[in-house]
Amino acid sequence: MSAGDAPPEVTIKVRRDGPLKVSGPVRLVDHDGLVISAAGDELVLCRCGRSAVKPFCDGSHRLGFDGTSACPHSS
Repeated sequence: MSAGDAPPEVTIKVRRDGPLKVSGPVRLVDHDGLVISAAGDELVLCRCGRSAVKPFCDGSHRLGFDGTSACPHSS
């Protein structure tokens, strides 16, 4: 990347009643500072707390997670 180029963009999309979809070059680190291995430039992170593969989503939110109140909108 040259001095005038902007860094690659990272986007975090809050999916309706579902996980967080993270797109772009990110490094996921646990509470001890250890890097969590993830392939590619896209992560889907659990938001409901039910996933058996935390911090990643395993689809457990489909059992009835309501994420509508967890996403306030800024003006």
